[in-house]
Amino acid sequence: MSFSRRVKEELIVNMSPSRHCRLAELAAIVAMTGHWEQDQWIMDLEHEYVREKQQKLIKLLAIDVNSDEGRAGLKLKRTDTVEVGRQIVERACCKQAFLRGAFLSVGSITNPEKGYHMELACDDEDIARLIMTLFGAFSLEPKLITRKKYYVVYFKDGSQITDALNLLGAHKALMEMENVRILKDVRNRINRNVNCETANSNKAVKAGVKQQEDIQLIIEKRGLNYLSDNLREIAKLRLEEPELPLKELGELLQPPLGKSGVNHRLKKISEIAEELRRN
Repeated sequence: MSFSRRVKEELIVNMSPSRHCRLAELAAIVAMTGHWEQDQWIMDLEHEYVREKQQKLIKLLAIDVNSDEGRAGLKLKRTDTVEVGRQIVERACCKQAFLRGAFLSVGSITNPEKGYHMELACDDEDIARLIMTLFGAFSLEPKLITRKKYYVVYFKDGSQITDALNLLGAHKALMEMENVRILKDVRNRINRNVNCETANSNKAVKAGVKQQEDIQLIIEKRGLNYLSDNLREIAKLRLEEPELPLKELGELLQPPLGKSGVNHRLKKISEIAEELRRN
């Protein structure tokens, strides 16, 4: 089962305790999954999986969506499209319930292992903008694009998606996604550390090769005795240990020398070699 379907399976069984919230969720489902034909509401075939939740809500509310009284209770107005009255989402809890019904009806979410993307594809621009407003009431900031005949409200940010799942009441899916995000974060940190260590190692190897070249040049041009005792000592050690890090190189000296001291001496050797190259 896809991650998107697991989210919806969780939302199907998530039932609001309050009548006004149930009305809001049912209003979203009716407005976004079907149409009226000769005073009969027909659920479109592609939304059949929502029917279980729709029928549960209708039974609990004891409401007839095909009656004027039922449509009035859901704050729905029949036009060419279904208009949703804002009175149905005045309470914060009803906003959440409406969004739950909307996602259940037209939402989808990518498996977080593959990427972060959550969207609701609406037929009607007014409903799409209502959804954006409702998310905005909870400090979430979805984007809106048009895709063919749809108005798509979407999130691409992982933290915003987890907040949205929490808002909808998909807490199992939220924990699953958070676990994936944590594992991804750990993997990314490990990769960054490995890349950093590799880069530092490559840098150290290149520096070691250059130091050996400088020392060999001094030997050819002037001989090691051309260097002072301190510089001659570190030069011999570098030739013996071409790949040893500066810190460990310094520990082999008598008396031992810190990393900065070793680096200072090798820089002096490099300056002498450069002077010999110029001359």
